[in-house]
This record gives sequence, structure tokens and C-alpha cells, in this order.
Amino acid sequence: MALKSELTKNQMSGLCGNGVVLHLFGWDKKFVMPFFDFVAEHFLIEEHRFIVHGAALNEDMPKDRGIVYFHNVLENFLRLMAEIRSARKVIIHGLFSSQLLYVLALQPWLLKKCYWTIWGGDLYVHEAERRDWRWHKNEWFRRFVISRLGHFITHIRGDYEFARQWYGASGRWHECFLYPSNIFHPSPVARKAHEGTNILLGNSASPTNYHIEALEKLRPFSGDNIRIYCPLSYGDLGYADYVAKVGREFFGEKFIPLRKFISFDSYIDLLASIDIAIFNHKRQQAMGNITMLLGLGSRVYMRDNLTSWATLKNIGVDISAIDSFNSLETSVSSDNKYIIAGMFTVSNLIAGWHAIFKAS
Repeated sequence: MALKSELTKNQMSGLCGNGVVLHLFGWDKKFVMPFFDFVAEHFLIEEHRFIVHGAALNEDMPKDRGIVYFHNVLENFLRLMAEIRSARKVIIHGLFSSQLLYVLALQPWLLKKCYWTIWGGDLYVHEAERRDWRWHKNEWFRRFVISRLGHFITHIRGDYEFARQWYGASGRWHECFLYPSNIFHPSPVARKAHEGTNILLGNSASPTNYHIEALEKLRPFSGDNIRIYCPLSYGDLGYADYVAKVGREFFGEKFIPLRKFISFDSYIDLLASIDIAIFNHKRQQAMGNITMLLGLGSRVYMRDNLTSWATLKNIGVDISAIDSFNSLETSVSSDNKYIIAGMFTVSNLIAGWHAIFKAS
């Protein structure tokens, strides 16, 4: 991904032509508003329309941004179908909603102008362990829709290849790292010397982190001078309770569950203190956290059969396979910082979305 120069708003003007670019977002407060603000800052927001669907707290939804909110897609399907028809292009930010799948399937002739930003979980549902009748029904609709989509957005080529393999995707691939959360931000505070080894485990309170398996790998080092930070503020809070309980049983006060959201700057400062990060996911996940840690000089462990592993290796990043974890060694190539800092930039993100917005 070559470094591209930043474009001005005036240069962006008129890219949308007739009709707006319609953004369909399932509600996620970590992504919706930062991306809205990114578009408003670097593009002409008048040429974009945002519809957010799904559960959202009233205090979380902004009231003065012109964002349309549908709590239930099917209750608003006629309006949504009309919005999709009138838009010049449609950006589907995460294809998680079965209701949205039904609406898209009702207008298959419009799917060529639709772009799917692949998040990960919305693709790897194909590999779900539980496969009841609902899964089979939704998989039929997913294949019907995805095989007809005109465009796919991701910076992980392997995920696009899986969409082709699993769902018969044939649309065009656009390489873009999606969201401001993936921009590399050097810590404003210099990396501080500290005693012992700081370890980050996982990125959320989701079972897909396979925390307990990772804790078992760390257990032989329970007598060492370590601190294990485990983000558990986001996801399944019942599962978070379980992980926190096991972590404390194994490591006592050395296990530090992060149960509350902290500010972005505070989180970056925490990441800047991490020596070793362990991501035990069995699918592509947590790329924003992984690239940030690599850029900050942490040693990162992950599974070596993931599409994200292949992407990082292809750009020359030094990462470690989790199957090889057997020590608290923290050294890592200094090239990581330069590779990540040169690629995951604001200007590259602007250039990526600029190419998508103007694509025919």
C-alpha cells in the first residue's frame, strides 16, 4: 500500500455526481461516530448519508448530525429500499444484520453498486460452530447477496479470497484499512522503563479470544514478575466475569481485568507500556490493536494460519506464532515501527476512501 498524498476538500468536491453515497452502519459506538467525523473532516459530508440500524442507547446517538436511525430494519424496509435505490453507491459497514440481508435480497439488481466493508465476524460466521436452521437460512441469503455484490473493501486480501471461496463473490476488491481506529498513533508519552514484563491478552470480552487457552500458556510464568492486562469492557459481560475469575485464580493480583472503557489517549499509553501481546483468535480479528502494538514496538503473538498473519508478513512485519510461545522474550525487529508508521496513516486512509468514493 503506497503512501499517497492527502487531497483537499475542494478536490473531493463533485466526486459523488448524482445521488449520495449511502452508508449503512450497524450501531457500534467505537466506529460509527469516528468514521462520520472522518468523512465530515476530509470529504464533503453533504454528499454522504448515514443510516444507523440496531440497538443503541439514546445517550449514545447524536441528535444533531443528520444521521438517520432505524431501531428495526424491517419496520423501515420500504424507506430503506427507497434510500438504496436513490443512492449513487451504498457502503455496507459490516454485514451482520439478517434483516439487512433480506432487504438487500429484495433488490438484487442494485447490488452491483453496493460495497461491503468486511469486518471479520461478518465473514467468518460461515465457520460458526453452531449451525441451526437460522444459520442455514441466513447462509442462503448471504450467498445470494454476497455473490451479487459489486465491490468489497478490506486491506486483508485473504478475507476477500474467503468471500470468493465461501460465497461466490466476484466483485472488485478495494484495498483500504477501513477506519480511523486503524490509524497508527505514536504514544505522546515516551515508552517508560518498568520492572518485569507487561502482557496484553486479547482485545475484548468475546469468547473468540480464547482467553482460557491463552492463560494456560501463560500459567508456567505465574511466578515471574509479570502483569497481565486483559481488556474485558466490550462484548459478553458474563463471559468477562468468567475470564476475570479464572485469571485471578491463576495469577492473583498480577492479572488486571480492564472492565471499564478508558479514553483513547489512556489506552494508547497503556499499549505503549506493553512488552508482549497475545491474540489467540482463530480468525482475523483485532487488527487495529495488533498494528498499533507492532508500531509501538511490542512483541505480538498470534496464530500463523490467519489471513491477518499473511497480510502482516507480506508487508515485512516481524510477528510471532502463538504455538511457539515458550518464554517472556520481548525483542522484536525495529523495522516494525517504520513499516506500520509509514502505512497506517491518515493520508493513506483518505486516499483509500477517495478511490472508493470516486470509483465507477
